[in-house]
Amino acid sequence: MTLTFELDPSFTPELRDGITALWADVTNAGGAVGFVPPVTPEQIRPDLLKHLAAIEKGKVRLLVGRDEGGAVVATAFLTLNDHRLLQHWLMLYTVMVHPRLQGKGYGRDLMAAAADAARSIGGIEAIRLTCRGGTGNDRFYTACGYKEVGRVPDAIRVAPGDDRDDIIMLLPLGDPATP
Repeated sequence: MTLTFELDPSFTPELRDGITALWADVTNAGGAVGFVPPVTPEQIRPDLLKHLAAIEKGKVRLLVGRDEGGAVVATAFLTLNDHRLLQHWLMLYTVMVHPRLQGKGYGRDLMAAAADAARSIGGIEAIRLTCRGGTGNDRFYTACGYKEVGRVPDAIRVAPGDDRDDIIMLLPLGDPATP
């Protein structure tokens, strides 16, 4: 199966519901995407609406991956910097691949599509992201070409007594062959 990626798709109720369901499924499978399981799509919806408001203001770009049936199975939000000294890089947030597709290379496909999307935005030279320590996500992002450039110990409190590092990673986009 091949995923089809689209930057800035038309935001329909079906897309909204697809992203919300994906976000809940990823969270409930243990994904580190801003929530702690268990969650329902209704609990996710306010965060998605914040992303949508930023999209409408032109501050965020949405990358969606769909399976052959058109279902939303992957997303990433590319957030542009407002500050004039930081406008040469963007942040990648809420990077998700449906749990049933994980471990099959689709995450790498999503990261490559995100890099291509970032390159298509004028003046962007790098992608920055953060990930929660203790999940193994930093190893995945390293395999996709990202380098760890910082770490804030115990910055993320998953639960009382369960603090995780906030790992900062960067992908320079100088070479189009870079993932």
